[in-house]
Formats: sequence, structure tokens, C-alpha cells
Amino acid sequence: MEQELVVMEIICNAGEARSLSYEALRLSREQDFEAADEKLSQARECINKAHLIQTQLIEEDQGEGKVPMTLVMVHAQDHLMTTILAQEMAVEIVALNKKISNK
Repeated sequence: MEQELVVMEIICNAGEARSLSYEALRLSREQDFEAADEKLSQARECINKAHLIQTQLIEEDQGEGKVPMTLVMVHAQDHLMTTILAQEMAVEIVALNKKISNK
């Protein structure tokens, strides 16, 4: 696959995962935990897709600079990493909201 398409695939999957994670937070504030958990699961699937592409790029590069490092590639990597952090934090916040709602 062309590098631009690969990079856009990472960005699109990461963006979808981030949106789903924030949707899960909104649902958990409304105490709709089943729907929140589903959104988090969907976010994890999107992250896994993006991470698989990232891993393939790393394997292709083999630490030898075979994959050109463009600004959009850096953006895609940054987008994925911040999305992973957002999703992990959303998981914790949803869990806290569940705990608080049970008191």
C-alpha cells in the first residue's frame, strides 16, 4: 500500500478510536455503562488496527530508515499515541464512574 494511504489509515483509525473513547465518557456520565463499555471496546478495535499498521511499518523499516519519515507520518504516530493514552484514561474514568454510581 502507498505510504500516504498507510499513514491516513493510522490517522483515521486513531481518530475514530478517540471519538469512541470520548463518547464512552459521555455515556458513563449518564450512567449508561453498558453502552460506554461497548464504545470502549470499539475504540480498542480501532487502536488495534492502527497499531498493526504501525507495527508493519516498523518491521518494514528494520531500524534502517527504509520508511520515509514525513511530517504526516510523525503526525500519524503522535495521533495514535495520544489516542492510546486517551482510551486508557477513558477506561479508568468509566470504571471510576461505575464505582461512584454504586455508592
